[in-house]
Amino acid sequence: MATVEPFAAMRPRPELAGRICELPYDVMSSEEARRIAAGNPFSFLHVSRPEIDLPPSADPHAPEVYAKAKENFDRLLALGALGQDERPCFHLYRQVMGRHSQVGLVGVASCREYLGGVIRKHELTRPDKEEDRILHMEALHSQTGPVFLTYPAIPAIDEFVAKRAVGKAAVDFTAADGVRHTSWTIGDAADIRFIAAEFASVPFLYIADGHHRSAAAARVFQNRNGAGRSAFFLSVIFPHNQLQILPYNRVLKDLNGLTPAQLLERLDGVFILKSPGAAAPSRRHEVCLYLSGQWHTLNFRPRFAAAMDPVEKLGVTLLQKYVLDPIFGIDDPRTSHRISFVGGIRGTDELERLVDRGDHACAFSLFPTGIEELMTIANAGGIMPPKSTWFEPKVRDGMFCHMI
Repeated sequence: MATVEPFAAMRPRPELAGRICELPYDVMSSEEARRIAAGNPFSFLHVSRPEIDLPPSADPHAPEVYAKAKENFDRLLALGALGQDERPCFHLYRQVMGRHSQVGLVGVASCREYLGGVIRKHELTRPDKEEDRILHMEALHSQTGPVFLTYPAIPAIDEFVAKRAVGKAAVDFTAADGVRHTSWTIGDAADIRFIAAEFASVPFLYIADGHHRSAAAARVFQNRNGAGRSAFFLSVIFPHNQLQILPYNRVLKDLNGLTPAQLLERLDGVFILKSPGAAAPSRRHEVCLYLSGQWHTLNFRPRFAAAMDPVEKLGVTLLQKYVLDPIFGIDDPRTSHRISFVGGIRGTDELERLVDRGDHACAFSLFPTGIEELMTIANAGGIMPPKSTWFEPKVRDGMFCHMI
């Protein structure tokens, strides 16, 4: 059963939260981070992407980078821009993006339960990315960005949250991208006991986003033998039925020696093609291709989509297995330089732009993976292909920090 505990959060001063809190460190390049943080000494990117305060030639994983993160974090503390709660609390965190709204519980989850499988994962992690987060946590003695967890919705928790996510908020700001972020503090002892008891009946939590953060936290816990608060990691936990998953689209550098006509002929053996087609698929096992200025709608022929294994049925798996590998020669999308991934938040216009300007030869627009598919695969111990899900909105770094 899941252990979720309150913690003494390090949080931004309310009037500065909009200047401090930033998108997660791993959804942008160093160049983008440098541009976003320009002119804003409070930006949390100075902590999460500290290489932006060093020369562009600096190795982003050099010791001086993590020392700079510590220096910048300490500066925010010294300025009073960040301050720590006097006692452990839970928090509610609501995000509103257009018509979509989701409210999560902010607390800390158990590293032991992560290692023991109560907290379930669906992606492989890269050792270099784990090591980066370990060095960052160790330098700051803090987890500065939350793991995004989910669980099958429970009516009693939904009702509790609905009653308390009202009234005066602790923090409330609208970010530059239009997403509104609001938090409320849950410090009443009876409320804290209720939350802990309800989650104690939840059999599993699922990592939606943050596999490297959780893996790194577990290794820090092991390295420290559980000393301090290292046995827990910072989390925002949302009910599954509130989440919004967007597609994770693919763009290809070249056609692997094929002409556009030859490519369509090869694809006709895998798909039922409709040309011209739509820019975005409307159902599972449908893919849209942008090629030579035109969209094509592709539906996998039944024999390809008839697998029973939950991973093998995913659209991203089918595309990799029957198209990207045999037709484009991309056998490992994790390492190939001929494929790039574009989060669905950028829309299909971005796919057209990348192809039309000549940087890429074609693009595939995919149907988003469902949260039920993710949980089914995680329950079976399966691993989803890389870049299978893109959750929006993103939880902000710097909104809450967990001192370990």
